[in-house]
Amino acid sequence: MSGRGKGGKVCSKAKTRSARAGLQFHVCRVHCLLRKSNYAERVGAGALVYLAAVPEYLAAEVLELTGNDARDNKKTRIIPRHLQLAIHNDEELNKFLGGVTITQSGVLPNKY
Repeated sequence: MSGRGKGGKVCSKAKTRSARAGLQFHVCRVHCLLRKSNYAERVGAGALVYLAAVPEYLAAEVLELTGNDARDNKKTRIIPRHLQLAIHNDEELNKFLGGVTITQSGVLPNKY
């Protein structure tokens, strides 16, 4: 024996709920927003993760398509025009965000 006491458990470092779920959006921020809004007295832990994951997925999808559009136009910076074209070219995003006005994005090309 080495005389260092009993071989107890080693304390692991604390992980946030976002890190456990593998998310970039903060689960605790969603929790605070739900508590302040008084939607319900109690909210399940799974609901918080789900409510943080959905906007993260939508943001990642839009940013990926917009980045591809900017790269196709040989640009390194994303401008509102790239955002408009990426949303317009994707069928599901166009259905979801079809009525949204994006300022400084120009006019969509008309296809007959």
